[in-house]
Amino acid sequence: MTGRRSFLLSLAIPLSLAACRKGQASPPQAAPQGARPDDWPGPRTPVSHADEPVPPIGDRLRLSDAEWRRRLTREQYEVLRQEGTEPPFQNAYFDDHRAGTFLCGGCGAPLFASRDKFDSGTGWPSFTRPIEEGRVVEHADRSLGMLRTEVRCARCDGHLGHVFPDGPPPTRLRYCINSVSLELKLG
Repeated sequence: MTGRRSFLLSLAIPLSLAACRKGQASPPQAAPQGARPDDWPGPRTPVSHADEPVPPIGDRLRLSDAEWRRRLTREQYEVLRQEGTEPPFQNAYFDDHRAGTFLCGGCGAPLFASRDKFDSGTGWPSFTRPIEEGRVVEHADRSLGMLRTEVRCARCDGHLGHVFPDGPPPTRLRYCINSVSLELKLG
């Protein structure tokens, strides 16, 4: 039985790596006339939401594209607003084991608890469940020629990643989430 399970896992991991990836982060857009190519209207490092009040479930944050560009780093914008994917094993939280709450990097809503985080072997932080019902929303994603379930922040509609039915007990779910879409609030 162990040999069969190892064989199945050896097949599943490459497929799950491909499935987690939406595609590479989008290439930078052409700079406006007279602007330097590296100009970005937003911050160079992510802005912390850890000290902000917890937004209630049902609260919505709607901003224009220009406002999102001013609020987010280029990397956050590419994932949260353009549905990009950061590289596996090269992101902030895939191997982070500190206790705390993972907030949305775009709006500060609490999304996942560290107690529900596990090592999926995919190179992205993975969770068995959201922190509470109503914090994330799920949508069918038919990109890349396959059917997956996309996960978004319920408050700001930011793209977080995908959820798959191959996680550990008790839920058997794997929320495969981009680190750049998160902020870890310690404690």
